[in-house]
Amino acid sequence: MTSIDLNADLGEGFGHWTLTDDERLLSVVTSANVACGFHAGDAPTMRRVCGLAAARGVRIGAQVSYRDLAGFGRRAMDVPPAELTAEVAYQIGALEVFARAAGTRVAYVKPHGALYNRVVRDEEQARAVVDGVVLADPTLPVLGLPGSRLLELAAKAGLPAVEEAFADRAYTDEGTLVARGQEGALVTDPGAVLERSVDLARNGEVVALSGRRIEMRARSLCLHGDTPGAVDLARQVREALEASGVRVEAFA
Repeated sequence: MTSIDLNADLGEGFGHWTLTDDERLLSVVTSANVACGFHAGDAPTMRRVCGLAAARGVRIGAQVSYRDLAGFGRRAMDVPPAELTAEVAYQIGALEVFARAAGTRVAYVKPHGALYNRVVRDEEQARAVVDGVVLADPTLPVLGLPGSRLLELAAKAGLPAVEEAFADRAYTDEGTLVARGQEGALVTDPGAVLERSVDLARNGEVVALSGRRIEMRARSLCLHGDTPGAVDLARQVREALEASGVRVEAFA
């Protein structure tokens, strides 16, 4: 039977401000990308989300980012490689404390926002991220875009390289994500999201923004938790996958 993991970005609040419905999303997803305090999240939020995830058997991933709280980690930044390596390891280590306190551990790493897009093609920044993961734990899987420099270098470093896809983001013909500022970058029609989810899981393909079908084989499917109706849509995606014969389970 075909299987796929469902991941979502969680813990993206700060202080009294909250963004994602962590508790309800954790009843749907199999992996949680937890913000580690650099683009969102703080110590109490990280601890709470790790506790909730552990209680539900959801795998915990460190969602590492550029240090950019004001820009939610979505602004382009030039960080020296040695500094980025240290900051990636720092974020993983911080989340590991709370994961262990909850009786589990960090199971994988996924870059966020501008860093995620940067390491698709930028070898220097990708290598810095990989070096940071190795520094924190040389056994951790790395989640990223198929064909990215990040996954290529992760595999060379002996880290499990895990490909992921997005049902609610538009793709270019080259298999990269359409920039958020471009028209059509987000897929907002629920029916289209469900159809794309099943297509990705069963056929390893997705329709690009141009209308062309492209190959997009992935072991994990990302569901954004910061959009209106995210929880209901995530639940519908899971139900559609299971109804089509796809087993939903964590990759890590």
